[in-house]
Amino acid sequence: MLPKRFLFIVIGLTLVLAGCETNAPYSYQYNPARTAFVEGSLASPPSHAPAVVRQAIAAGNEIIGKPYRYGGGHKTFYDNAYDCSGSVSYVLHAIGRLETPSPSESFRKYGENGAGRWLTVYAARGHVFLVIAGLRFDTGYGDHTHGPRWQTGSRPTRGYVLRHPPGL
Repeated sequence: MLPKRFLFIVIGLTLVLAGCETNAPYSYQYNPARTAFVEGSLASPPSHAPAVVRQAIAAGNEIIGKPYRYGGGHKTFYDNAYDCSGSVSYVLHAIGRLETPSPSESFRKYGENGAGRWLTVYAARGHVFLVIAGLRFDTGYGDHTHGPRWQTGSRPTRGYVLRHPPGL
């Protein structure tokens, strides 16, 4: 009887764990043809990036240096401070891929499932960030400063859902 019960437990655990989604941590790896890079605090797109990717990077650059404020960028795209979802909303709106500012939770269902070729939204309950041309646009984690900024440091992504705008 014990072997049969053990078999059911093993099969049950296998099915449960197979349904768990895990993502590799974000890690910056420079490739001149496909990866954006940081000069000072601003990002530059790779030379062969499509125009919409260049626009996304330019939009992110526009709000670099703005302070972090919970709820910043939620009432309007144009604010004097931004939180994570306000920053992501600003960039996606600038490239015509979002009509109204959205909270981080809503990005878990944004666009299409999975990582994009040029732009990926990493959305968890309570936080969201972008990776544009391989470069992370985030408001926290890593260097203990807050507010929209480009980062090359690794970031854990457990619990995040990866989404992307169609075509990107």
